[in-house]
Formats: sequence, structure tokens, C-alpha cells
Amino acid sequence: MNIGKASQATGVSAKMIRYYESIGLIRPSERTESNYRDFNERDLNDLRFIRRARSLGFSVEEIGRLLSLWRDRNRPSREVKALAEKHVADLDARIREMQAMADTLRNLSHHCAGDERPDCPILSDLEGERMATEAP
Repeated sequence: MNIGKASQATGVSAKMIRYYESIGLIRPSERTESNYRDFNERDLNDLRFIRRARSLGFSVEEIGRLLSLWRDRNRPSREVKALAEKHVADLDARIREMQAMADTLRNLSHHCAGDERPDCPILSDLEGERMATEAP
């Protein structure tokens, strides 16, 4: 199967397939006599695995480790679980950070008159000034 068909079959763009191959996340595909990539079912399974792991927010490094564990049928499941739990903790931390950002912007927006006056607590905050509503 050529790269275009592999892309269609897996939902991974041809550009990303080439990238994953270049960084060693997937093994180099077989080549036809005319030097076109030729993907087999194992390659497609790897690409589907990568696409799903990316959709769950795993980094390329984490996906490399997950692929290695997936291929090792004698692996202890605790390694997979530990990797997943660390990822969940990282996601939870990012969610808290994003919630804090949203809360800050909501507060700044609430204190901005949004009229023709030039003063704006949103811009003042971005500039580094303390918002007038904050306690000293």
C-alpha cells in the first residue's frame, strides 16, 4: 500500500507518516522497485496506534515508549499503567493551569468597561500592571 492509501486507511497524514518515519517512531517502510513506500498491515496498525495515542495527548516520546510496550507481549502491565497515570496527572495539571487562565481572563473582562474609554484592565494586566481591583 502506498503512502496515500496508508494515510487514508489510518487517518494519519502523509506528511506525519514521513515525519514519524524520520524520527524513528515507525520503522522505515519497505520500498518498491521504483522507491515508493510500501506499507503493510503491521505499519497500518502502528499508525492507527499512534493516531489514537496522539488523540489522547501523549507526546511523541511517550508514544515511542507505548509502542515499545505494545509490541512486547511479555511486558508487565504496571509499566503501561504508570505511563498512563503520569499522563493523566500531567493533563490534570494542564487543566488546572488553563482554568486559572480562564478565571483570570474572565475577571479582567468583567472589570473592563468595554466602551469608548481607552483604559482597559486587560491591556494593563498584559502590560504587567496590577489590576485596580486587586488587593495591594
